[in-house]
Amino acid sequence: MPARVMMLNGPNLNLLGTREPHIYGTVTLAAIEASCRQFADAIGASLAFHQSNHEGALIDWVQAARRDADALIINPAGFSFTSVALVDALMTFSSPIVELHISNIHARDPLHRNSIISPVAKAVICGLGAYGYIVALQCAARLLDALPASLPEPLRVGPK
Repeated sequence: MPARVMMLNGPNLNLLGTREPHIYGTVTLAAIEASCRQFADAIGASLAFHQSNHEGALIDWVQAARRDADALIINPAGFSFTSVALVDALMTFSSPIVELHISNIHARDPLHRNSIISPVAKAVICGLGAYGYIVALQCAARLLDALPASLPEPLRVGPK
């Protein structure tokens, strides 16, 4: 059975490509999704990809992931710094969670520097731009020991 990964995107990420390109780049969320689907196919994973500007919708997907996903990747966007409710929902997900940010939040202004999501994540990826989505997907598959044996060993298992 292929690894089942759910990828969640928070508020304003639907505006990628046009919103603050000096911070987030010019790649659209649709292009990111297409690339992630292509990579998921290449590694034999199934991918559910969602975006919402509404906290409750993200929480509903986290709750659904408890039965529908083996790993969760979340770019919580602005909810990274404010949503205790999202943290509480993520705490109910017992499988790997990868937190993802397009920008390096640690180099941002004080408002955008300290994610309250990070303590419930197994891994945090930030600052790689849109490519971070592919790295997050690879990370989630690695955490599930679900990368295909056909990948070169450095990509599949890393340094020994």
